[in-house]
Amino acid sequence: MLHADLLEQARTLEPKITALRRAIHAEPELGLHTPLTASKVRAALAHLPLTWREGPSTTGLVATLKCGGGNGRRVLLRGDMDALEMPEETGLEFASQFAGRMHACGHDAHTAMLAGAAELLCARADKIAGEVQFMFQPGEEGHHGARFMIDDGLLEPKADAAFALHIMPNSPHGIVAGRAGPLLASADRFEITVKGDGGHASMPHDTLDPIPVACEIVSAIQAMVTRKFSVADPVVATVSKITAGTAYNVIPDSAHLLGTLRTLSPGARARLHEALPKLVSHIAAAHGLTAETAIIPGFPVTICDARAVDLGAKVAEELTGTFHRLSHPIMGAEDFSYVLEQTPGAMFFLGVAPQGADWKSCCSIHSTRMMLDESVMPLGSAVLAGCAERFLAEGFA
Repeated sequence: MLHADLLEQARTLEPKITALRRAIHAEPELGLHTPLTASKVRAALAHLPLTWREGPSTTGLVATLKCGGGNGRRVLLRGDMDALEMPEETGLEFASQFAGRMHACGHDAHTAMLAGAAELLCARADKIAGEVQFMFQPGEEGHHGARFMIDDGLLEPKADAAFALHIMPNSPHGIVAGRAGPLLASADRFEITVKGDGGHASMPHDTLDPIPVACEIVSAIQAMVTRKFSVADPVVATVSKITAGTAYNVIPDSAHLLGTLRTLSPGARARLHEALPKLVSHIAAAHGLTAETAIIPGFPVTICDARAVDLGAKVAEELTGTFHRLSHPIMGAEDFSYVLEQTPGAMFFLGVAPQGADWKSCCSIHSTRMMLDESVMPLGSAVLAGCAERFLAEGFA
């Protein structure tokens, strides 16, 4: 059992957690280099008995707590620090001061909740055996920050378990949710160039028009998804941008397609990477054109260890009385997946809609109007601290 007053202790930290979140929210930073945010984290936790490490590739931080006693167990808790390149339209008094940047994915809250967990665990360190690594990570929004921190050796020696939270502003207040197995999809980008031979739009027979070929490729991709991949191991292939041409009476020399590939297993991901270029090149060749496909790898599938999910469920049930097991994965992606490739663990979702609100109508993450109920953040800190405390005490019992 968890220490009975863990959530109560977390609630006493609410002013500090909230202040840190608001300070980070007001000065959002992008990508792998978030020096202002990292400085805020270090200043907020400077009074704690933590040792800090940084790497050359990012401004990511790993703070380590050596607890009393020792049974050899080591646990990692992670929070991400970067924002999105988008405007903010919340009207909050602490809204972004940097034009075109916003913490619309909740990373400001993730960082603040992790700092709160560090406070809680440091206060209980003499009652806990083992080691806790607090991973403050930049570059989650498509920049592979976790992979860079791993490559820099910041997560060595490897933890025995790893946990993370992600807020959900359009989920019920205070609900903790998760699932064993695939939680989030892999996410890769593809770029297709169809090469033809342009000319006058009134004489298409004298050209090799890339536009109808590009349109045929779009339709064929959807047929490929439904006919070559099982619904039991789903994939998503979305063409999200098509560009071609300069004028109404000119057939262009080329057309360009941009899109995303999402899968829920490494096997389906590999098969999709093989199938797409073949499909594209063969369709183009059937019309006497050529086409090139580039696939730019993104995050792998986020796969949660069943033992870690069970542990988190027990923690959530003891803190809140409930835990919601998701029936199916979400096709979004997360670079915590890099950590989970090396270390058994789990990510959980935390509902941060206002108490009593129609949570289904709340703006979702990546909205210019996304907001969260800050009163839920102490619970997030308690869940993270509780997962660490239970794992250090019991392992995957």
